[in-house]
Amino acid sequence: MDPLVLFTLAVSAVWLLNRQQQGRRIALLGQQLAPYQIERLLQDLSQGYLRAMGEADPERRQQVLATLAPAEAQLCSQLDRLAADFARLPAESARISRLPIGLPFATQWWPAASFDMRALLGLHARAVASAVQNQAGLSPRDRAFVISAELLLLQHSCHWFCKSLSVASARMLARHQTPYAQLLQSVAPATRQAYLALATGRASP
Repeated sequence: MDPLVLFTLAVSAVWLLNRQQQGRRIALLGQQLAPYQIERLLQDLSQGYLRAMGEADPERRQQVLATLAPAEAQLCSQLDRLAADFARLPAESARISRLPIGLPFATQWWPAASFDMRALLGLHARAVASAVQNQAGLSPRDRAFVISAELLLLQHSCHWFCKSLSVASARMLARHQTPYAQLLQSVAPATRQAYLALATGRASP
């Protein structure tokens, strides 16, 4: 058989397997998210923080932020429950490949080059709660900025779980004009350190 034909068949088989695996991951995450309103809360809060940070008047900014408090509390509660639900899944269903592109069975073939989405969701739940509680004592504007970054990083992790690191980073850049490296520099230092240790296997610079 023509080598070009063999190569085309091999590439097609890899693409099909990868698409099937990604479809199962999307379905799994969707099933876990179904009981909650996390996606809506993320969108509402992200838009609210943008509106608040755009206010030049500190009093008006604080008024806008105050209206977001119920949604913040609801999101923190739901993220805690989501992380607890996800922690009950089998380990093999929750692995994420550190390879930049999606490859079928990558987490089985290279388990050392993967990490646990269950632990990552727990990290995000704690990080968002810490930012909402303002444990760092930030100004209202800086607090809103850090929470926004924490929420974007959570979204990035969900896209990474479903697709790949490169796809998640490309979506972040296209939808929010935020490069992945810049996003990591925008979250709380404690988040960045724990995230890099887990997701990339390296320490924070």
